[in-house]
Amino acid sequence: MTTRQESGSGRPQVALVTGANKGIGRAIAAALLQESFTVYLGARDAGRGCTAAADLASLGDVRFVRLDVTSEQSVAAAAARADADFGYLDVLVNNAGVSTGSGRRIDHIPRPSEETADDLRFVYETNVFAVVRMIGSFLPLLRRSPAGRIVNVTSANALHPPGPLHSAYGTSKAALNHFTRHLAAEVNGTGVTANVIHPGDVKTEMWADIRTKAQRLGVPAEPFLRWADWVEKTGGDDPEKAADLILNLMGDEAASVNGQFLWIKDGLQAPIQSWSVGADSLPWQK
Repeated sequence: MTTRQESGSGRPQVALVTGANKGIGRAIAAALLQESFTVYLGARDAGRGCTAAADLASLGDVRFVRLDVTSEQSVAAAAARADADFGYLDVLVNNAGVSTGSGRRIDHIPRPSEETADDLRFVYETNVFAVVRMIGSFLPLLRRSPAGRIVNVTSANALHPPGPLHSAYGTSKAALNHFTRHLAAEVNGTGVTANVIHPGDVKTEMWADIRTKAQRLGVPAEPFLRWADWVEKTGGDDPEKAADLILNLMGDEAASVNGQFLWIKDGLQAPIQSWSVGADSLPWQK
């Protein structure tokens, strides 16, 4: 991979990663630092965020920014800081996400008929609306980059056959996928690209939470337990594979990759057909 910095642009390459104090987000931040990017490590928990930034400081210029993606003011403040520091942004990784509604019991994975509007609102607030909010604040900075990259972290769950549990998460990721496609159509030809990635089946805190709930629920949650046990047995995908996938989007050769659902290399889960490409497939366009 040849980054624009390596090709002699002479200016710092700048990235912001949300939910970057742990797991996949932290691995992505570390990989970008190793490629000489300045990285804003965004996290809502100041304690964990500062600790993560300190741990990664040996890799390069990492700057913790307290970022609550559900807060308009917090997002605007983060964008203002990047604008003041550099005046542009090269990479935005929307990684922060949640799986179930606020206040759900430890032993519960809700059925669609049990989920309330508040449950869906809580999940959508982080998984969808926060991304919309981030795009609104950071797209002007990305447009000032010679080749801005927007990477939204989604899940293969949105492409799996629907089940009788856990609809808020799957539908939120489906909404994120299609929002990204529309965004990609808007920015097409401007130098900015927007894609979604499935980061693999990683042993994250979200995976552990789902496993705990599935174990307590028993038979109704058997599909979740099988998935969680499979990830445990295989060891899960290496989160650095998601980081490698994002790095591959940084080079000039990836300039035409836009509006795609992207998969890690050699993941535990084989790529699934996501969507058709091109308006010419529509009958009224023929």
